[in-house]
Amino acid sequence: MNDKVYNDIANIIKSLDVSLVSETRQNTLQPLIEYIKDKIASKTSIRLNFICTHNSRRSHLSQIWAQTMAAYFNIGNVSCYSGGTEATAMFPKVEETLRNQGFQNQKLSEGDNPVYSVKFSDNQPSIIAFSKEFSASFNPSSDFAAIMTCSSADEACPMVLGCDARIAVTYEDPKKSDGTPQQTETYINRSLQIATEMKFVFSKLQSIIKR
Repeated sequence: MNDKVYNDIANIIKSLDVSLVSETRQNTLQPLIEYIKDKIASKTSIRLNFICTHNSRRSHLSQIWAQTMAAYFNIGNVSCYSGGTEATAMFPKVEETLRNQGFQNQKLSEGDNPVYSVKFSDNQPSIIAFSKEFSASFNPSSDFAAIMTCSSADEACPMVLGCDARIAVTYEDPKKSDGTPQQTETYINRSLQIATEMKFVFSKLQSIIKR
């Protein structure tokens, strides 16, 4: 499967221990697994929109790792997106963390809300990463799962128009470490937590594809 992702990313994925995903978190992730299973069974497109308040940290990490794991586990027809209840910018530490974990990133534009190309493989399309509202035209408008990655976005968005499922998979905000000596470690750990859980999700789906 190494040809699906860059070697450094493949090595990280191999090192992730899904047995460490607690029973509580497994229960949290199960609706996402079931949603994707249903889409696979019906042979329809799988669109996942990861939503957080500012679309600056957790939603980007979730989008990028989910798309990467879909490719790694050969789950086709998956398109991952991200958005917020408001647009700000992808936080630079997120880009740095992903780059240090093996992603090949290129800044496509400057300004207050720069646009990045994020690649996990030479053989897969780039993920275009920038901050946007979840309803922006860049994102799907129908037939998608709205995956709420922070509790404040879940509370602030009582309705996400067009989605056919709303799933809460929330993560603690690494922003709390900004400006502290623990910042780098916190962002790495959050990225690896999200990666582990996305590995758990997509590895559960691999057996369906092989049937």
